[in-house]
Amino acid sequence: MRIVDAAYESFWRQGFRRASVDSIAARAGLTKRTVYAYFRSKDDLLAAVLQRYEELAELRLKHIGDRLPADRIGLIDSFFGQLGGWARATPRWSGSGFTRLVVELADLPGHPARAIACRAKAKTESWLAERLANARVKKAQERSREIMLLTEGAMALTLIHGGRSYIDAAAVAAKQLVRSR
Repeated sequence: MRIVDAAYESFWRQGFRRASVDSIAARAGLTKRTVYAYFRSKDDLLAAVLQRYEELAELRLKHIGDRLPADRIGLIDSFFGQLGGWARATPRWSGSGFTRLVVELADLPGHPARAIACRAKAKTESWLAERLANARVKKAQERSREIMLLTEGAMALTLIHGGRSYIDAAAVAAKQLVRSR
């Protein structure tokens, strides 16, 4: 677990390609040889990190879901408010790790990490659709997909421009979606 935690931190902060096995080993307080005794390659280590991150993402969704009100507008306010809080409270916040990784691996469409990221995003979209349906939002699956686009765009533009105004704007747009349709 120490290696996976060190790799998670390295990949999160530096990106997959820039993080070296040497730096991961040093962060874990181990030798590079020890890392390779447990993982055949950096890609295998990435797979272990993503499985762990997927577990953490599910816990995060549960935490977010526990705080969501039942009404559609309150749900949207809380969802984007929690996203904005995460961005504000996390030093050197860098958005969604899954999204950043897939962008980094854009030239490798068959990379297994992309399938793991796709599965995680699909779970989030389904999770959101279920909550929207419970709030009696019509076409909840479609609205969920649209809100996912707003969420991902807000995170990307927050990284580009700084500040949380894009997260606030996404919340306004999402409220229009759940009100008007």
